Amino acid sequence: MTRLPQVVIIGGGFAGLSAARALKNVACEVTIIDRHNHHVFQPLLYQVASAGLSPGDIASPIRWILRKQARLRVLLGTVERIDTAARQVWMDGHDAVSYDYLIVAAGATHSYFGHDEWSAAAPGLKTLDDALEIRGRLLMAFEAAEREHDPARQRRLLTFVIIGGGPTGVEMAGALAEIAGHALRSEFDAIDPASSRILLIEAGPTILPAFPEGLRASAKRALVRLGVEVREGAAVTHVEAGAVALGSERIEAHTILWAAGVAAAPVGRDLGPGLDRAGRVSVDADLSVPGHPGVFVAGDLANFVHQTGKPLPGVAQVAKQQGAHAARNIARLLRGEATRPFRYLDPGNMATIGRGNAIADFGFLRVSGFMGWLLWLFVHILFLIGFRNRLSVLLQWAAAYLTQQRSVRLITRNPGS
Repeated sequence: MTRLPQVVIIGGGFAGLSAARALKNVACEVTIIDRHNHHVFQPLLYQVASAGLSPGDIASPIRWILRKQARLRVLLGTVERIDTAARQVWMDGHDAVSYDYLIVAAGATHSYFGHDEWSAAAPGLKTLDDALEIRGRLLMAFEAAEREHDPARQRRLLTFVIIGGGPTGVEMAGALAEIAGHALRSEFDAIDPASSRILLIEAGPTILPAFPEGLRASAKRALVRLGVEVREGAAVTHVEAGAVALGSERIEAHTILWAAGVAAAPVGRDLGPGLDRAGRVSVDADLSVPGHPGVFVAGDLANFVHQTGKPLPGVAQVAKQQGAHAARNIARLLRGEATRPFRYLDPGNMATIGRGNAIADFGFLRVSGFMGWLLWLFVHILFLIGFRNRLSVLLQWAAAYLTQQRSVRLITRNPGS
């Protein structure tokens, strides 16, 4: 019996799943490796962190997603290293998986710009575990403030700092302002959650730098209306438990969230030396890795500069398109054809700023306010995986819009433990 080519995909995110699906009708055997057994719709992670959705609403088991695909297996494990000379991927437990072709789509993790010691005081948002940790911290802050008699300590408990003014930071700030101003407003006796101080801090000159100026201004006005203090051009110089420093200014805050930077997954180091400052792998125009035949990189781990001279943004659409393109190039190689260069087709950018308000930039169309929010709802529901998830999220959002409530305000563990 003829041995089929072995294709290994590292990562079950947007890039990995798109690659696996693109290989469905290709004469090869596919192995997909991920350290989690589920795929997460990352654009809605902040909704879990802000008690708007349950984890199961935005995640699905990888095996279930790919259950109908023949010649495919899923392995649960953490990739520790890639041996390109032996064409093997080594996982925890010292298990090795051999490959003929490899797609590395391991994604990215948090970057604290050389200050990893800040991570304990300022968790980031990349996984479901992160989202549940943050949800617990947010809700526990209000609970602790209800029991606190000292006014200064109470103010600190009701101060929230979000570091990073990209889409994640903006959406998190808007959601937190809605929790404090509406969902919890009549549920406490000793405190007024609406009096909470919420700060969004951005080191660059503006929040949402990827959006046009008019949409950025619209988003900022919406945040201010919700009661968020937007600090632009303010670089964080120190973070510790209970405080953030902006140069000589010290802000006492019980809850600090990090949304300022990302770093490529460590496994990319095995594909060097062509790495950028964030640890991303420099790829050729066809997404292959120079010096490593048969190896392709897609998604947040890829430093692709061939289209605009700058790296493409780390968003879901880039990952999906690159994953599928890498798989199609492998299919071309299996047919004896030449690979083709990748070209990103930008479908636009979107960000929501609370209930009934969002901005959307599709190039030919720029929308803000309620219409932008309706478009944001439609697009996110459309791209969720599984009919059950789409229906559940639609019902949850409809209820939240009508009642101004957050349906999953559950503290299931001691945050930080």
